[in-house]
Formats: sequence, C-alpha cells, structure tokens
Amino acid sequence: MSSATSRQLAPSRKEATHERIVETAARAIRRSGYRGAGVADIMKEAGLTHGGFYAHFDSREGMLAEAADRAGADTVAFLAGVAAAAPPKQELDAMLRAYLSKEHVESVETGCAVAALGSEMPRQAPKVRRAATHRIKEMIDLVARQLPDWGRPGAHERALVTVATALGALILARAVDDPKLSDAVRRAALNHLTPRD
Repeated sequence: MSSATSRQLAPSRKEATHERIVETAARAIRRSGYRGAGVADIMKEAGLTHGGFYAHFDSREGMLAEAADRAGADTVAFLAGVAAAAPPKQELDAMLRAYLSKEHVESVETGCAVAALGSEMPRQAPKVRRAATHRIKEMIDLVARQLPDWGRPGAHERALVTVATALGALILARAVDDPKLSDAVRRAALNHLTPRD
C-alpha cells in the first residue's frame, strides 16, 4: 500500500471511530441521562480506550452535543420514515401511533431523545441545548408538514400542541410502573390526537 493510499484510509478510519463513539454516546444519554454518560464508560462501550477521547472531541460537552444531535436525528428519521411509508393523508396518524406505541415506550435507549432527556436539558451546556433544540424544531416542523392546513395560520401552533401532547404522554407512559396505566395514557393521547370520524 502506498503512503498516499494509507493517508486516504486514515481519515475514514478516524471518522468511523468518531461515528461509533457518537452512536454509543447517543444510546448512553438516552439510557442513563447526561450525568450518567461518563466518558470512560462510553469509550469502553465503544470498544476504545479512554485516552483516545481527545482525538475526537475537545470536551465532554462537545461529545454530549454531538450525542444529543444524533439522538434527536434518530427520532426525526424514525418519524419521517413512518410518514413516508404511510398511505396519503394518514402520515400524521401513523407517526403518532408509532411514537405512542408500546414498543416505543419500552425503547428508551433507542427511542425519543426528548422524552428521555427533556427534564435534564435546562442544566446542560449551551452547545448541548442548542443541538437538542435544533432537533426538537425539526420534529415540530415534520409534524406541521403532515397537518392538512400546513402553511396556513394556526398550523404551527397545532404542531406544537401535537408534539407536546405526544411527548408528555410518552414521558408519563414510561414513568409509571403500572402497565395498565401506561397503556391508558398512550390510548388517551392517541384518542385525543387521532380522533376517528
């Protein structure tokens, strides 16, 4: 292998390692919260040594900001995929049913980052909050685009209420230790957000 070829491989190997750390951190923050996501544990879970951390990030906050961004992007991508697979005019209904599904309630580590981390956000560094805010806005915009009155007055406010209601229901459904109550919270929110004619 020529030295030119090895120089070309090195950046992509570093990028792949960086990607692995961010993906691991995105799961870790959803599973354990920001305070529970230590650098040493994340690096170990990613199969790397703690010493290699600073080759990828300038600080723990830098890693957490990228993890918050990735976790939020995962949520937006999940919902966008559900919308894309739904029949026309049923996108929002499909998104809400997936978001408030029992499977999503049980998938804290890979599910909605806002539901897993929202109450911790006010205590995070500005760059972490900025990353999370960006993804929350994307989620609201995605919901707004599914509304029949998208682009008209009031649609954005309806999207805000829809996201806030679904998010609150997911948080409550995850918080309680009573499966019947958890299911009742999910069903009540779905009945409110997706009324049947």
